[in-house]
Amino acid sequence: MMKKLTLSILVLSALFGANAQANNTITFLGEVSDQTCEVAVNGNATNPVVLLPVVSTADLASVGAVAGETPFTISVSGCTVSATDALPIKTVFVANNVTASGNLVNTGTATNVALQILDSVGGAGVNLTTVNTVEGLNVAIGESSASHDFAVQYISEAGTATAGTVVGVVQYAISYL
Repeated sequence: MMKKLTLSILVLSALFGANAQANNTITFLGEVSDQTCEVAVNGNATNPVVLLPVVSTADLASVGAVAGETPFTISVSGCTVSATDALPIKTVFVANNVTASGNLVNTGTATNVALQILDSVGGAGVNLTTVNTVEGLNVAIGESSASHDFAVQYISEAGTATAGTVVGVVQYAISYL
């Protein structure tokens, strides 16, 4: 009886262990730096919200159509920069709910609509399927602050967007490496 129980436990452990390794992965990302700047989005250091304009379903009727590009500014202040070297800073965007094309899944009620983060106003889309660092923030020699304009826009990856709300969430961090 004890051998059967032990064997059953080992088999179940192997099955659940394989499943846990394949589907339940947590990746922790961090950085240790001698630099710590204060960060704000559109001047708001906590809980920033970027409001996009209302657009027509006709604007998002075709596959890959985009509309409503809206700039948002990430700024840093209180940085310590040497007298001889500028401080290039990268912005890291990470999302948990991403389309196969690397855009933010809409958790609102509109269908066939996602949100695309752009590396600058009028710039290229940031692929959120992997951890991406985006350049743009650069604190000049002798300065203590900098800002960079990113953008977000609606995108209809499949076309035929329907009316409703659009909601997406992305996390960001600042990297001094």
